[in-house]
Amino acid sequence: MNFEEVTVMKGVGITETVLRDAHQSLIATRMTTDDMEPILKSLDEIGYHSLEMWGGATFDACMRFLSEDPWERLRRIRRSVKKTKLQMLLRGQNILGYKNYADDVVEEFVKRSVANGIDIVRIFDALNDTRNMETAIRAAIGEKAHVQAAISYTVSPVHTTRLYVDLAKRMQEMGADSICIKDMAGLLTPYCAYELVSAIKEAVDLPLQVHSHETSGLAAMTYLKAVEAGADMVDTAISPFSRGTSQPPTESIVASLSGTCYDTGLDLERLNSIAEYFKPLMERYSKEGLLDPKVLSVNINTLIYQVPGGMLSNLVSQLKMQNAMDKFEDVLREIPVVREELGYPPLVTPTSQIVGTQAVMNVIMGERYKFIPKEVKAYVKGMYGKPTVEIGKEIREKIIGDEEVITCRPADLIAPQYEKMKKEIGDYAEKEEDILSYALFPQVAMEYFKGRRKSRRVYYDYPEELMENGCPI
Repeated sequence: MNFEEVTVMKGVGITETVLRDAHQSLIATRMTTDDMEPILKSLDEIGYHSLEMWGGATFDACMRFLSEDPWERLRRIRRSVKKTKLQMLLRGQNILGYKNYADDVVEEFVKRSVANGIDIVRIFDALNDTRNMETAIRAAIGEKAHVQAAISYTVSPVHTTRLYVDLAKRMQEMGADSICIKDMAGLLTPYCAYELVSAIKEAVDLPLQVHSHETSGLAAMTYLKAVEAGADMVDTAISPFSRGTSQPPTESIVASLSGTCYDTGLDLERLNSIAEYFKPLMERYSKEGLLDPKVLSVNINTLIYQVPGGMLSNLVSQLKMQNAMDKFEDVLREIPVVREELGYPPLVTPTSQIVGTQAVMNVIMGERYKFIPKEVKAYVKGMYGKPTVEIGKEIREKIIGDEEVITCRPADLIAPQYEKMKKEIGDYAEKEEDILSYALFPQVAMEYFKGRRKSRRVYYDYPEELMENGCPI
């Protein structure tokens, strides 16, 4: 392409993922807020389109593994980041959990997220069932946040460019401010990206962002073709936390576009100083055993079986627990079969777990659908939403017998939950946000709250023999 012939100059926006998806993808979401804080002001000076720093698995991991309040993380980052928009990932009616929640919980969660500092809410549904996105989108619009509606990208005989274009049109009608192609498994190839981005940009008058992972080794090339086709923003990760199951390196994408009509305007020297901060952090996390070298290699199984990198690691874990690692290849072959039988769902939380667990059970039991997890039954009943393709009668009856499949929006069957959760948590709730933490992860949140209370007792309630001049020793 002769860039001198391009008359319309268009810089590409960069969303930096190091504070969320990058460390979620590489070190199981274990980066602490204390490790983030020293570099926040420098990140704020770079000129990013946004910093993706909340949502996804960060909420659960903060409480479960780091003994942190996820809401306090958001507030601390907001206090340091004054110029750059803060972005989060929201699973629609699932919020940040693994099931649908009542509308009042979704509405309150969005409200509190924006009040605590979120500017951009990226909202998706695992099945691309836009009914599961309605409440979150409406709530975000009400709070005057930027609504980015995300398409869960996957590959199958029924997932065509036309289907994705129709989804983008529907999202625009719902009030989205921008659209994201969310390629969670690294399945989007460069020329498919060019075709898809071109088609969506022609059909929808909204900014378009592309999110991918380097699991299959294609994402950087995919970004270049997407940008040439008209993508306005892409997601990248600063180099120490890039590649593998993470995003392409920020510096590489910035350098690739430098001097072209797509120039990001970001300074490589400044980015290098950011990378220098994160290098020793990654080395430390690696020494602590949080980085499995396998996640940094290209995994061609992603393209063959359409299985995301995170799903592969979960499968390995399940098989190890069953002492059945010799069945790994059998399970990989079974996954596409189960996925087809279940209506070709995109493989992203929670559908990746649903399909993957059923495939494991089919192989280990030696008989297909002999054991059926309750989540699979709920999915077939329509409790997670509508699959892309209707599930065949034979499979449906094998899984749920003659039980009826619901046709309404799943959340319509869920009674309001917020006040109930407020009563259940009682005086463990020190602020409104604690109620939401409990609503999403009752057991994990309660353990965190008890630990929080206990640590304060230890600090304030010193035995007299440990006191000197009225002060703790």
